[in-house]
Amino acid sequence: MSMEIHIGEMLARNARMYPESTALVERIPAEGKRFTITWSEFDRRANRFANVLSSMGIKKGDKVMHLMNNSIDWLVAYFGIVRSGALVVPLNFRFTGEDIKKCAAVAEPLVFIFGEEFSERIAGIKDMLGSVKKFIFVGEEIPSYAESYFGLLSGADSEPLNVPISLDDPCGLYFTSGTTGQPKPILLTHKNMENACITENNHHFQTQKDIFILIPPLYHTGAKMHWFGSFIVGGSAVILKGATPESILDAVHEERATIVWLLVPWAQDILMKLDSGELKLKDYELSQWRLMHIGAQPVPPSLITHWKSYFPDMSYDTTYGLSESTGPNCVHLGIENTHKVGAIGRPGFNWEARIVNEEGNDVIQGQPGELVVRGNGVMREYYKNPEATANAIKDGWLYTGDMVKEDEDGFIYIVDRKKDVIITGGENVFPVEVENFIHAHPDVKDVAAIGFPDERLGEIVAVVVSLVPGRQVTETEILHYCEGLPRYKRPRKVFFGEIPRNPTGKVEKPKLRKRYTGTEESFNI
Repeated sequence: MSMEIHIGEMLARNARMYPESTALVERIPAEGKRFTITWSEFDRRANRFANVLSSMGIKKGDKVMHLMNNSIDWLVAYFGIVRSGALVVPLNFRFTGEDIKKCAAVAEPLVFIFGEEFSERIAGIKDMLGSVKKFIFVGEEIPSYAESYFGLLSGADSEPLNVPISLDDPCGLYFTSGTTGQPKPILLTHKNMENACITENNHHFQTQKDIFILIPPLYHTGAKMHWFGSFIVGGSAVILKGATPESILDAVHEERATIVWLLVPWAQDILMKLDSGELKLKDYELSQWRLMHIGAQPVPPSLITHWKSYFPDMSYDTTYGLSESTGPNCVHLGIENTHKVGAIGRPGFNWEARIVNEEGNDVIQGQPGELVVRGNGVMREYYKNPEATANAIKDGWLYTGDMVKEDEDGFIYIVDRKKDVIITGGENVFPVEVENFIHAHPDVKDVAAIGFPDERLGEIVAVVVSLVPGRQVTETEILHYCEGLPRYKRPRKVFFGEIPRNPTGKVEKPKLRKRYTGTEESFNI
Protein backbone atom coordinates (compact mmCIF):
# COMPACT_ATOMS: atom_id res chain seq x y z
CA MET A 1 0.00 0.00 0.00
CA SER A 2 1.24 3.47 -0.88
CA MET A 3 2.00 5.59 2.16
CA GLU A 4 1.48 8.85 0.30
CA ILE A 5 -1.27 10.77 2.06
CA HIS A 6 -3.81 11.31 -0.69
CA ILE A 7 -7.36 12.28 0.29
CA GLY A 8 -8.52 8.64 0.44
CA GLU A 9 -5.80 7.90 2.98
CA MET A 10 -6.64 11.11 4.92
CA LEU A 11 -10.12 9.67 5.46
CA ALA A 12 -8.62 6.41 6.79
CA ARG A 13 -6.33 8.38 9.09
CA ASN A 14 -9.30 10.36 10.50
CA ALA A 15 -11.11 7.06 11.12
CA ARG A 16 -8.09 5.72 13.04
CA MET A 17 -7.59 8.90 15.08
CA TYR A 18 -11.19 10.03 15.70
CA PRO A 19 -13.32 6.91 15.06
CA GLU A 20 -16.39 7.94 17.07
CA SER A 21 -16.25 11.67 16.34
CA THR A 22 -18.88 13.08 14.00
CA ALA A 23 -17.52 13.43 10.48
CA LEU A 24 -20.59 14.60 8.55
CA VAL A 25 -24.00 15.98 9.40
CA GLU A 26 -26.74 16.32 6.79
CA ARG A 27 -29.50 18.85 7.52
CA ILE A 28 -32.69 19.13 5.45
CA PRO A 29 -34.55 22.03 7.13
CA ALA A 30 -37.57 21.88 4.78
CA GLU A 31 -38.25 18.30 5.95
CA GLY A 32 -37.03 18.70 9.52
CA LYS A 33 -34.47 15.93 8.97
CA ARG A 34 -30.93 15.50 10.29
CA PHE A 35 -28.50 12.61 9.70
CA THR A 36 -24.99 12.04 11.06
CA ILE A 37 -22.08 9.73 10.36
CA THR A 38 -18.85 9.11 12.32
CA TRP A 39 -15.39 8.98 10.78
CA SER A 40 -15.20 5.21 11.22
CA GLU A 41 -18.55 4.68 9.48
CA PHE A 42 -17.65 7.15 6.70
CA ASP A 43 -14.42 5.19 6.16
CA ARG A 44 -16.19 1.81 6.09
CA ARG A 45 -18.87 3.00 3.66
CA ALA A 46 -16.28 4.51 1.31
CA ASN A 47 -14.43 1.16 1.38
CA ARG A 48 -17.66 -0.68 0.63
CA PHE A 49 -18.34 1.49 -2.41
CA ALA A 50 -14.76 1.07 -3.63
CA ASN A 51 -15.26 -2.70 -3.38
CA VAL A 52 -18.58 -2.44 -5.25
CA LEU A 53 -16.81 -0.65 -8.10
CA SER A 54 -13.97 -3.17 -8.11
CA SER A 55 -16.50 -6.03 -8.37
CA MET A 56 -17.95 -4.24 -11.42
CA GLY A 57 -14.54 -4.34 -13.07
CA ILE A 58 -13.49 -0.77 -12.31
CA LYS A 59 -9.70 -0.48 -12.34
CA LYS A 60 -7.22 2.28 -11.70
CA GLY A 61 -7.60 5.00 -14.34
CA ASP A 62 -11.20 4.17 -15.29
CA LYS A 63 -13.87 6.86 -14.96
CA VAL A 64 -17.02 6.89 -12.82
CA MET A 65 -19.62 9.59 -13.48
CA HIS A 66 -21.30 11.03 -10.39
CA LEU A 67 -24.59 13.00 -10.48
CA MET A 68 -26.21 13.62 -7.11
CA ASN A 69 -27.47 16.46 -4.98
CA ASN A 70 -25.52 17.31 -1.82
CA SER A 71 -25.78 14.60 0.82
CA ILE A 72 -23.65 12.36 3.03
CA ASP A 73 -23.88 9.72 0.31
CA TRP A 74 -22.49 12.20 -2.23
CA LEU A 75 -19.23 12.22 -0.26
CA VAL A 76 -19.29 8.46 0.50
CA ALA A 77 -19.55 7.74 -3.23
CA TYR A 78 -16.90 10.35 -4.06
CA PHE A 79 -14.33 8.89 -1.67
CA GLY A 80 -15.23 5.33 -2.70
CA ILE A 81 -14.51 6.20 -6.34
CA VAL A 82 -11.20 7.85 -5.41
CA ARG A 83 -10.18 4.82 -3.34
CA SER A 84 -10.88 2.45 -6.23
CA GLY A 85 -8.17 4.26 -8.20
CA ALA A 86 -10.78 5.53 -10.68
CA LEU A 87 -11.27 9.13 -11.70
CA VAL A 88 -14.42 10.69 -10.29
CA VAL A 89 -16.42 12.79 -12.79
CA PRO A 90 -18.80 14.93 -10.69
CA LEU A 91 -21.53 16.62 -12.72
CA ASN A 92 -23.40 19.89 -12.23
CA PHE A 93 -26.91 19.05 -11.02
CA ARG A 94 -28.28 21.63 -13.47
CA PHE A 95 -26.87 19.87 -16.52
CA THR A 96 -29.51 18.90 -19.06
CA GLY A 97 -29.61 15.49 -20.72
CA GLU A 98 -27.72 17.00 -23.66
CA ASP A 99 -25.03 18.38 -21.33
CA ILE A 100 -24.65 14.98 -19.66
CA LYS A 101 -24.31 13.24 -23.03
CA LYS A 102 -21.54 15.67 -24.06
CA CYS A 103 -19.68 15.16 -20.79
CA ALA A 104 -19.98 11.37 -21.08
CA ALA A 105 -18.71 11.46 -24.67
CA VAL A 106 -15.54 13.16 -23.42
CA ALA A 107 -15.07 11.26 -20.14
CA GLU A 108 -16.15 7.79 -21.37
CA PRO A 109 -17.28 6.57 -17.92
CA LEU A 110 -17.79 2.85 -17.33
CA VAL A 111 -20.11 3.33 -14.34
CA PHE A 112 -22.66 6.09 -13.70
CA ILE A 113 -24.00 6.73 -10.18
CA PHE A 114 -26.98 9.09 -9.94
CA GLY A 115 -29.60 10.25 -7.45
CA GLU A 116 -33.35 9.78 -7.72
CA GLU A 117 -33.87 13.46 -8.61
CA PHE A 118 -32.24 12.72 -11.96
CA SER A 119 -34.20 9.55 -12.90
CA GLU A 120 -36.14 11.20 -15.70
CA ARG A 121 -33.08 12.91 -17.13
CA ILE A 122 -31.02 9.70 -17.20
CA ALA A 123 -33.87 7.55 -18.51
CA GLY A 124 -34.08 9.81 -21.55
CA ILE A 125 -30.41 9.42 -22.50
CA LYS A 126 -29.22 6.11 -20.99
CA ASP A 127 -29.17 4.33 -24.36
CA MET A 128 -26.95 7.10 -25.78
CA LEU A 129 -24.25 6.72 -23.11
CA GLY A 130 -22.34 4.05 -25.00
CA SER A 131 -19.37 3.71 -22.65
CA VAL A 132 -21.50 3.12 -19.51
CA LYS A 133 -21.68 -0.55 -18.53
CA LYS A 134 -23.43 -0.16 -15.17
CA PHE A 135 -25.87 2.36 -13.65
CA ILE A 136 -26.07 2.73 -9.87
CA PHE A 137 -29.18 4.40 -8.45
CA VAL A 138 -29.27 6.24 -5.10
CA GLY A 139 -32.89 6.19 -4.00
CA GLU A 140 -35.98 4.05 -3.41
CA GLU A 141 -37.73 3.41 -6.74
CA ILE A 142 -34.94 1.68 -8.64
CA PRO A 143 -35.17 1.84 -12.45
CA SER A 144 -35.05 -1.53 -14.24
CA TYR A 145 -31.71 -0.70 -15.90
CA ALA A 146 -29.95 0.30 -12.65
CA GLU A 147 -28.68 -1.37 -9.49
CA SER A 148 -29.44 -0.16 -5.98
CA TYR A 149 -26.65 1.81 -4.30
CA PHE A 150 -27.93 0.91 -0.83
CA GLY A 151 -28.36 -2.74 -1.76
CA LEU A 152 -24.87 -2.95 -3.24
CA LEU A 153 -23.36 -1.20 -0.21
CA SER A 154 -25.05 -3.46 2.32
CA GLY A 155 -23.56 -6.58 0.73
CA ALA A 156 -20.06 -5.23 0.13
CA ASP A 157 -16.84 -5.82 2.05
CA SER A 158 -15.69 -2.90 4.22
CA GLU A 159 -12.01 -3.82 4.08
CA PRO A 160 -9.79 -1.41 2.09
CA LEU A 161 -8.92 -2.27 -1.50
CA ASN A 162 -5.36 -0.96 -1.05
CA VAL A 163 -5.03 0.18 -4.65
CA PRO A 164 -1.56 1.78 -4.90
CA ILE A 165 -2.12 5.50 -5.53
CA SER A 166 0.58 8.13 -5.94
CA LEU A 167 0.11 11.87 -5.67
CA ASP A 168 0.88 12.23 -9.38
CA ASP A 169 -2.00 9.95 -10.36
CA PRO A 170 -5.10 11.62 -11.81
CA CYS A 171 -8.00 11.90 -9.38
CA GLY A 172 -10.92 13.45 -11.20
CA LEU A 173 -12.41 15.21 -14.18
CA TYR A 174 -14.18 18.41 -13.17
CA PHE A 175 -16.22 20.28 -15.76
CA THR A 176 -15.91 24.07 -15.42
CA SER A 177 -18.95 26.08 -14.34
CA GLY A 178 -19.08 27.55 -17.82
CA THR A 179 -19.79 31.28 -17.25
CA THR A 180 -17.76 32.13 -20.34
CA GLY A 181 -18.92 29.38 -22.68
CA GLN A 182 -18.94 25.59 -23.00
CA PRO A 183 -17.71 23.81 -19.84
CA LYS A 184 -14.27 22.23 -20.30
CA PRO A 185 -13.11 19.04 -18.55
CA ILE A 186 -10.28 19.72 -16.11
CA LEU A 187 -7.97 16.83 -15.16
CA LEU A 188 -6.98 17.09 -11.49
CA THR A 189 -4.46 14.91 -9.63
CA HIS A 190 -4.15 13.64 -6.08
CA LYS A 191 -1.38 16.19 -5.56
CA ASN A 192 -3.84 18.93 -6.57
CA MET A 193 -6.27 17.69 -3.91
CA GLU A 194 -3.57 17.43 -1.25
CA ASN A 195 -2.50 20.99 -2.07
CA ALA A 196 -6.06 22.25 -1.53
CA CYS A 197 -6.09 20.64 1.94
CA ILE A 198 -2.72 22.08 2.97
CA THR A 199 -3.25 25.58 1.59
CA GLU A 200 -6.70 26.00 3.11
CA ASN A 201 -5.55 24.74 6.51
CA ASN A 202 -2.60 27.13 6.44
CA HIS A 203 -4.88 30.08 5.72
CA HIS A 204 -7.63 29.40 8.23
CA PHE A 205 -5.98 27.41 11.03
CA GLN A 206 -8.59 24.65 11.22
CA THR A 207 -8.37 22.04 13.94
CA GLN A 208 -10.27 18.84 14.62
CA LYS A 209 -12.69 20.88 16.74
CA ASP A 210 -13.81 23.13 13.87
CA ILE A 211 -17.27 22.57 12.44
CA PHE A 212 -17.72 23.74 8.85
CA ILE A 213 -21.12 24.60 7.32
CA LEU A 214 -21.03 23.26 3.75
CA ILE A 215 -23.72 24.82 1.53
CA PRO A 216 -22.59 25.18 -2.12
CA PRO A 217 -22.77 22.25 -4.55
CA LEU A 218 -20.24 19.50 -3.86
CA TYR A 219 -19.67 18.77 -7.57
CA HIS A 220 -17.72 22.03 -7.78
CA THR A 221 -14.17 22.67 -6.58
CA GLY A 222 -15.34 25.49 -4.29
CA ALA A 223 -16.65 24.96 -0.77
CA LYS A 224 -15.65 21.27 -0.68
CA MET A 225 -12.03 22.34 -1.06
CA HIS A 226 -12.47 24.90 1.72
CA TRP A 227 -13.74 22.13 3.98
CA PHE A 228 -10.68 20.09 2.96
CA GLY A 229 -8.69 22.41 5.26
CA SER A 230 -10.74 20.95 8.13
CA PHE A 231 -10.90 17.45 6.65
CA ILE A 232 -7.09 17.07 6.72
CA VAL A 233 -7.18 17.43 10.52
CA GLY A 234 -10.45 15.58 11.18
CA GLY A 235 -12.78 18.59 11.38
CA SER A 236 -16.40 17.84 10.56
CA ALA A 237 -18.73 19.26 7.92
CA VAL A 238 -22.43 20.08 8.15
CA ILE A 239 -24.07 19.61 4.74
CA LEU A 240 -26.88 22.16 4.72
CA LYS A 241 -29.54 21.62 2.06
CA GLY A 242 -31.36 24.88 1.39
CA ALA A 243 -29.61 28.19 2.06
CA THR A 244 -32.03 30.64 3.65
CA PRO A 245 -30.94 33.17 6.28
CA GLU A 246 -32.96 31.22 8.87
CA SER A 247 -31.54 27.81 7.93
CA ILE A 248 -27.96 29.13 7.97
CA LEU A 249 -28.26 30.77 11.40
CA ASP A 250 -30.19 27.77 12.77
CA ALA A 251 -27.40 25.46 11.59
CA VAL A 252 -24.64 27.60 13.12
CA HIS A 253 -26.60 27.82 16.38
CA GLU A 254 -27.64 24.15 16.68
CA GLU A 255 -24.46 22.54 15.35
CA ARG A 256 -22.13 24.96 17.19
CA ALA A 257 -20.50 25.73 13.86
CA THR A 258 -17.28 27.72 13.70
CA ILE A 259 -16.75 28.34 9.95
CA VAL A 260 -19.22 29.28 7.21
CA TRP A 261 -18.34 29.87 3.56
CA LEU A 262 -20.95 32.06 1.88
CA LEU A 263 -21.76 33.43 -1.53
CA VAL A 264 -22.46 37.16 -1.84
CA PRO A 265 -26.26 36.71 -2.28
CA TRP A 266 -26.52 34.56 0.87
CA ALA A 267 -24.62 37.13 2.94
CA GLN A 268 -26.83 39.89 1.52
CA ASP A 269 -29.99 37.95 2.37
CA ILE A 270 -28.85 37.51 5.99
CA LEU A 271 -28.06 41.21 6.29
CA MET A 272 -31.41 42.27 4.79
CA LYS A 273 -33.31 40.15 7.32
CA LEU A 274 -31.19 41.50 10.17
CA ASP A 275 -31.83 45.06 8.94
CA SER A 276 -35.59 44.47 8.71
CA GLY A 277 -35.74 42.84 12.13
CA GLU A 278 -37.08 39.56 10.71
CA LEU A 279 -33.96 37.93 12.19
CA LYS A 280 -32.60 38.91 15.60
CA LEU A 281 -29.08 37.95 16.66
CA LYS A 282 -30.19 37.58 20.28
CA ASP A 283 -32.20 34.50 19.24
CA TYR A 284 -29.04 32.59 18.30
CA GLU A 285 -25.85 31.43 20.00
CA LEU A 286 -23.21 32.52 17.49
CA SER A 287 -20.24 33.36 19.69
CA GLN A 288 -18.33 30.27 18.48
CA TRP A 289 -18.69 31.32 14.80
CA ARG A 290 -15.14 32.49 14.21
CA LEU A 291 -14.82 32.80 10.41
CA MET A 292 -17.00 33.83 7.50
CA HIS A 293 -15.38 33.78 4.10
CA ILE A 294 -16.55 34.44 0.57
CA GLY A 295 -15.23 33.40 -2.81
CA ALA A 296 -16.32 32.62 -6.39
CA GLN A 297 -17.06 36.26 -7.23
CA PRO A 298 -15.94 39.85 -6.56
CA VAL A 299 -17.04 40.99 -3.10
CA PRO A 300 -18.41 44.55 -2.73
CA PRO A 301 -16.50 46.27 0.11
CA SER A 302 -19.79 47.80 1.30
CA LEU A 303 -21.11 44.29 1.98
CA ILE A 304 -18.28 43.45 4.39
CA THR A 305 -18.53 46.82 6.15
CA HIS A 306 -22.21 46.04 6.66
CA TRP A 307 -21.41 42.47 7.84
CA LYS A 308 -18.83 43.73 10.35
CA SER A 309 -21.41 46.08 11.85
CA TYR A 310 -23.31 42.97 13.02
CA PHE A 311 -20.32 40.66 13.59
CA PRO A 312 -17.43 42.93 14.66
CA ASP A 313 -15.35 40.15 16.26
CA MET A 314 -15.72 37.57 13.49
CA SER A 315 -12.77 36.92 11.15
CA TYR A 316 -13.37 37.50 7.47
CA ASP A 317 -11.51 36.33 4.39
CA THR A 318 -11.93 36.67 0.66
CA THR A 319 -10.66 33.73 -1.36
CA TYR A 320 -9.97 33.57 -5.08
CA GLY A 321 -9.55 30.50 -7.22
CA LEU A 322 -10.82 28.65 -10.25
CA SER A 323 -11.47 25.05 -11.15
CA GLU A 324 -8.19 24.99 -13.06
CA SER A 325 -6.35 25.77 -9.79
CA THR A 326 -8.25 23.06 -7.87
CA GLY A 327 -10.59 25.64 -6.49
CA PRO A 328 -9.91 28.37 -3.97
CA ASN A 329 -6.94 29.99 -2.34
CA CYS A 330 -4.30 30.49 -5.02
CA VAL A 331 -4.90 34.11 -3.95
CA HIS A 332 -6.55 35.16 -0.69
CA LEU A 333 -7.02 38.31 1.36
CA GLY A 334 -6.00 36.87 4.74
CA ILE A 335 -7.99 37.29 7.95
CA GLU A 336 -5.50 39.89 9.17
CA ASN A 337 -6.13 42.17 6.18
CA THR A 338 -9.74 43.33 6.47
CA HIS A 339 -8.48 46.89 5.94
CA LYS A 340 -7.91 45.78 2.34
CA VAL A 341 -11.44 44.46 1.69
CA GLY A 342 -12.14 44.86 -2.00
CA ALA A 343 -8.87 43.15 -2.91
CA ILE A 344 -8.74 39.42 -3.56
CA GLY A 345 -5.43 39.56 -1.70
CA ARG A 346 -1.96 38.16 -2.25
CA PRO A 347 -0.67 34.77 -3.43
CA GLY A 348 -1.84 31.95 -1.18
CA PHE A 349 0.39 29.59 0.77
CA ASN A 350 2.70 27.70 -1.61
CA TRP A 351 1.49 29.78 -4.59
CA GLU A 352 3.03 32.46 -6.82
CA ALA A 353 1.19 35.10 -8.86
CA ARG A 354 2.10 37.58 -11.59
CA ILE A 355 0.19 40.18 -13.62
CA VAL A 356 1.08 40.14 -17.31
CA ASN A 357 0.28 41.90 -20.57
CA GLU A 358 -0.75 40.31 -23.89
CA GLU A 359 2.90 39.30 -24.54
CA GLY A 360 3.18 37.54 -21.17
CA ASN A 361 5.48 40.20 -19.69
CA ASP A 362 4.94 41.66 -16.23
CA VAL A 363 3.03 44.95 -16.21
CA ILE A 364 4.05 48.01 -14.20
CA GLN A 365 2.57 47.93 -10.69
CA GLY A 366 -0.84 49.59 -10.73
CA GLN A 367 -1.53 48.80 -14.38
CA PRO A 368 -4.20 46.22 -15.29
CA GLY A 369 -3.14 42.90 -16.75
CA GLU A 370 -4.04 39.21 -16.70
CA LEU A 371 -3.51 37.26 -13.49
CA VAL A 372 -1.31 34.18 -13.88
CA VAL A 373 -0.62 31.77 -11.01
CA ARG A 374 1.74 28.87 -10.34
CA GLY A 375 1.62 26.17 -7.66
CA ASN A 376 0.79 22.55 -6.86
CA GLY A 377 -2.90 23.20 -7.41
CA VAL A 378 -2.58 23.90 -11.15
CA MET A 379 -4.52 21.29 -13.13
CA ARG A 380 -2.65 18.76 -15.23
CA GLU A 381 -4.59 19.68 -18.39
CA TYR A 382 -7.85 20.26 -20.14
CA TYR A 383 -8.65 16.61 -20.80
CA LYS A 384 -8.25 15.61 -24.46
CA ASN A 385 -7.72 19.24 -25.45
CA PRO A 386 -4.00 19.95 -25.92
CA GLU A 387 -4.65 23.24 -27.73
CA ALA A 388 -6.73 24.70 -24.90
CA THR A 389 -4.17 23.37 -22.38
CA ALA A 390 -1.30 25.07 -24.24
CA ASN A 391 -3.21 28.36 -24.21
CA ALA A 392 -3.96 28.10 -20.49
CA ILE A 393 -0.64 26.79 -19.09
CA LYS A 394 2.63 28.35 -20.26
CA ASP A 395 5.91 27.49 -18.53
CA GLY A 396 3.94 26.18 -15.57
CA TRP A 397 1.93 29.41 -15.21
CA LEU A 398 -1.86 29.14 -15.35
CA TYR A 399 -3.45 32.01 -17.29
CA THR A 400 -6.68 32.73 -15.41
CA GLY A 401 -8.45 35.01 -17.90
CA ASP A 402 -9.09 37.47 -15.04
CA MET A 403 -7.94 41.07 -15.42
CA VAL A 404 -6.43 42.43 -12.21
CA LYS A 405 -4.19 45.17 -10.87
CA GLU A 406 -1.86 45.38 -7.88
CA ASP A 407 -1.62 48.22 -5.35
CA GLU A 408 1.52 49.58 -3.74
CA ASP A 409 1.28 47.01 -0.92
CA GLY A 410 1.13 44.03 -3.28
CA PHE A 411 -2.60 43.39 -2.92
CA ILE A 412 -4.36 42.22 -6.07
CA TYR A 413 -7.74 43.58 -7.16
CA ILE A 414 -10.00 41.97 -9.77
CA VAL A 415 -10.96 44.39 -12.47
CA ASP A 416 -12.88 41.81 -14.51
CA ARG A 417 -12.97 38.78 -16.76
CA LYS A 418 -10.97 39.44 -19.90
CA LYS A 419 -14.07 38.71 -21.99
CA ASP A 420 -16.30 41.01 -19.92
CA VAL A 421 -14.27 44.23 -20.24
CA ILE A 422 -16.42 46.96 -21.82
CA ILE A 423 -14.64 49.11 -24.41
CA THR A 424 -16.51 52.39 -24.82
CA GLY A 425 -15.08 55.04 -27.13
CA GLY A 426 -11.68 53.37 -26.88
CA GLU A 427 -11.66 53.41 -23.05
CA ASN A 428 -11.60 50.15 -21.06
CA VAL A 429 -14.29 49.93 -18.39
CA PHE A 430 -14.04 47.07 -15.94
CA PRO A 431 -17.57 46.07 -14.88
CA VAL A 432 -16.53 45.20 -11.31
CA GLU A 433 -15.63 48.86 -10.63
CA VAL A 434 -19.10 49.99 -11.73
CA GLU A 435 -20.79 47.14 -9.84
CA ASN A 436 -18.93 47.85 -6.58
CA PHE A 437 -19.94 51.52 -6.81
CA ILE A 438 -23.64 50.76 -7.32
CA HIS A 439 -23.63 47.98 -4.69
CA ALA A 440 -23.10 50.68 -2.06
CA HIS A 441 -26.55 52.13 -2.85
CA PRO A 442 -28.77 51.18 0.13
CA ASP A 443 -31.68 50.07 -2.07
CA VAL A 444 -29.64 47.83 -4.38
CA LYS A 445 -29.53 44.11 -3.63
CA ASP A 446 -27.49 43.00 -6.67
CA VAL A 447 -26.07 44.54 -9.83
CA ALA A 448 -24.27 43.47 -12.99
CA ALA A 449 -22.68 45.67 -15.67
CA ILE A 450 -22.54 44.63 -19.32
CA GLY A 451 -21.60 46.23 -22.63
CA PHE A 452 -24.52 47.48 -24.75
CA PRO A 453 -23.98 48.10 -28.49
CA ASP A 454 -23.72 51.73 -29.56
CA GLU A 455 -23.15 53.04 -33.08
CA ARG A 456 -20.91 55.93 -32.04
CA LEU A 457 -18.93 54.48 -29.13
CA GLY A 458 -18.95 50.79 -30.08
CA GLU A 459 -20.56 49.94 -26.77
CA ILE A 460 -21.78 51.76 -23.70
CA VAL A 461 -22.08 50.67 -20.07
CA ALA A 462 -25.46 49.18 -19.14
CA VAL A 463 -26.37 47.90 -15.69
CA VAL A 464 -28.94 45.37 -14.58
CA VAL A 465 -30.13 46.21 -11.08
CA SER A 466 -31.99 43.99 -8.61
CA LEU A 467 -33.57 46.00 -5.79
CA VAL A 468 -34.02 45.18 -2.12
CA PRO A 469 -37.60 43.85 -1.81
CA GLY A 470 -40.08 46.64 -1.11
CA ARG A 471 -37.77 49.42 -2.32
CA GLN A 472 -38.48 51.61 -5.35
CA VAL A 473 -35.77 53.32 -7.37
CA THR A 474 -36.01 54.79 -10.87
CA GLU A 475 -33.53 54.66 -13.74
CA THR A 476 -33.02 58.42 -13.33
CA GLU A 477 -32.10 57.99 -9.66
CA ILE A 478 -29.54 55.27 -10.49
CA LEU A 479 -28.01 57.42 -13.23
CA HIS A 480 -27.84 60.40 -10.87
CA TYR A 481 -26.20 58.22 -8.19
CA CYS A 482 -23.56 57.15 -10.72
CA GLU A 483 -22.42 60.74 -11.28
CA GLY A 484 -19.84 59.88 -8.64
CA LEU A 485 -18.08 57.72 -11.25
CA PRO A 486 -15.72 59.08 -13.94
CA ARG A 487 -17.83 60.11 -16.95
CA TYR A 488 -16.73 57.28 -19.26
CA LYS A 489 -17.55 54.65 -16.62
CA ARG A 490 -21.08 55.89 -15.95
CA PRO A 491 -23.94 53.65 -17.08
CA ARG A 492 -26.00 55.01 -19.97
CA LYS A 493 -28.75 52.40 -19.59
CA VAL A 494 -30.38 50.85 -16.52
CA PHE A 495 -32.47 47.69 -16.59
CA PHE A 496 -34.28 46.34 -13.54
CA GLY A 497 -34.46 42.57 -13.10
CA GLU A 498 -33.01 39.51 -11.39
CA ILE A 499 -29.30 38.73 -11.80
CA PRO A 500 -28.78 35.13 -12.95
CA ARG A 501 -26.01 33.36 -11.07
CA ASN A 502 -24.73 29.83 -11.53
CA PRO A 503 -24.74 27.40 -8.55
CA THR A 504 -21.32 28.66 -7.46
CA GLY A 505 -22.48 32.28 -7.30
CA LYS A 506 -20.88 33.70 -10.43
CA VAL A 507 -22.97 36.14 -12.48
CA GLU A 508 -23.89 34.56 -15.81
CA LYS A 509 -22.97 37.47 -18.06
CA PRO A 510 -23.72 35.62 -21.33
CA LYS A 511 -27.34 35.17 -20.19
CA LEU A 512 -27.62 38.86 -19.33
CA ARG A 513 -26.10 39.90 -22.64
CA LYS A 514 -28.52 37.65 -24.52
CA ARG A 515 -31.51 38.97 -22.57
CA TYR A 516 -30.70 42.65 -23.00
CA THR A 517 -28.58 42.85 -26.17
CA GLY A 518 -29.62 39.77 -28.15
CA THR A 519 -26.22 38.06 -28.16
CA GLU A 520 -24.27 36.12 -25.53
CA GLU A 521 -20.91 37.39 -26.77
CA SER A 522 -19.27 40.55 -25.49
CA PHE A 523 -18.70 43.15 -28.16
CA ASN A 524 -14.94 43.53 -27.70
CA ILE A 525 -13.95 39.95 -28.69
